[in-house]
Amino acid sequence: VFFYGLFMDEGLLATKGIEPAEVNLGFVDGYGLRIGERATLVRRPDSRAYGAMMDIGPGEAKELYADASVADYLPEPVIVELMDGTQVQATCYNLPGDKVAGADKSYAESLLKVAIRLNFPDSYLDQIRQALT
Repeated sequence: VFFYGLFMDEGLLATKGIEPAEVNLGFVDGYGLRIGERATLVRRPDSRAYGAMMDIGPGEAKELYADASVADYLPEPVIVELMDGTQVQATCYNLPGDKVAGADKSYAESLLKVAIRLNFPDSYLDQIRQALT
């Protein structure tokens, strides 16, 4: 099972006892990043969202999203294009649009740091920076 996370990183998964079998960077076309108190992908035809795709077990994904803070996220199938051009089906957990609320600048700052470390394009970094204003 492949899991596509916005900026889920191996360190965060390790704190939950999850070690992905494989991690690859990529993007999903037709989705944009929306940051409120949490981040999610929302359907936007002319957008592209970057993130990390990780190979974890279905039980691990359920366990990860059983936590009350992320229980509203729902699994959605997506096609991830990896940086080498390979396309892979994956599951991305997204918040329903009506559940995205508020703002959390410290959360946006942490997302920006990870996105910079992963060397995502400046245009994507600018999307994240908008949540800081």
